[in-house]
Amino acid sequence: MSSIREKGSGGFQGIKLLLCENPLPPLEVAQRAAEGELSRSNYYTEPYSEPLRRLLAKRIGVPERLIHLNAGSELILRQIFDRLGQRVHLLTPTYPLFPEIAGQYTETRLLPENNFHFDLRELRIPEGTTLAVIVNPNNPTGGTFDMRPLPALLARYPSTYFLVDEAFIGLGGDSVAHLVPDVSNLLVTRTFSKAESLAGLRIGYAVLPEVLAEDLNHHNDAYPLTRPSQAAALATLHNEDEIRRRVTMLRAWTRDLVEELGTLGVRTFPTESYFFLADFAPHDAEALAERLKDSNILVKPLDDKRLGAGYMRITTSVPENNTRVLDVLRELL
Repeated sequence: MSSIREKGSGGFQGIKLLLCENPLPPLEVAQRAAEGELSRSNYYTEPYSEPLRRLLAKRIGVPERLIHLNAGSELILRQIFDRLGQRVHLLTPTYPLFPEIAGQYTETRLLPENNFHFDLRELRIPEGTTLAVIVNPNNPTGGTFDMRPLPALLARYPSTYFLVDEAFIGLGGDSVAHLVPDVSNLLVTRTFSKAESLAGLRIGYAVLPEVLAEDLNHHNDAYPLTRPSQAAALATLHNEDEIRRRVTMLRAWTRDLVEELGTLGVRTFPTESYFFLADFAPHDAEALAERLKDSNILVKPLDDKRLGAGYMRITTSVPENNTRVLDVLRELL
């Protein structure tokens, strides 16, 4: 499945330019917090990871009962789609999990001639749609949506649930999670995997209408996180200034990588994250990815036939790795 490819760098030990993994390790304070709980891993956490749930509610500004925590946001997304995903509307290209798990779906295409920008005021949802999905910042483009039209969309389509996947919100864009208590058809999912660099610890959460939050909380393990995972998440939340500093650094590295690719004749598209889309045409992205792998560099072709064979999604690595990638690309191109 393409959603497995999305995460799957597995045991690869070279330079990873896959989207799902932040190139920076967890904060040292998060590492120490996790290590400190290892010796207590014979004990469960508090029910529903209550200390983390309480702190998240405080930071977002929502009642604690509206938050559902689980071992990674994909588990939450799959359960949401099981309940609401009979007829889905997507803004594509998008996270490849969504087309896989939707019962059936329609789509609004984001176009390269518009730099994949889209005005949500122009969004039209087909009649009978049960779930409309907005990924902000968008995956795989890295661009963000102006979310100010969202309240009007929620009011215009009261029978449709709107899922805003904010997996990368720590990198750019404006969150809408604080709106959930005031409406009945908005769901927001988030993760500690991206800006917070905790992908391997599997910490996801959602802010949901009360009925759905209660449903998920009572039909899942009430102890969803390991003690090290919960400790690392809490320590990270208490050091958000450091996360913001690292995000600024990642985005600077991204700008440098984009500029260097431009000197090689590679077209890139605007991003507010640490990843972006690049068009290597007339080169074939799949073939180029195979040749990069021969040089111990792992990248992800987009595999969207409607866009063309040259599209590749690239994630920023640390500067020395980016330099190595550019050196190899100069030879290949």
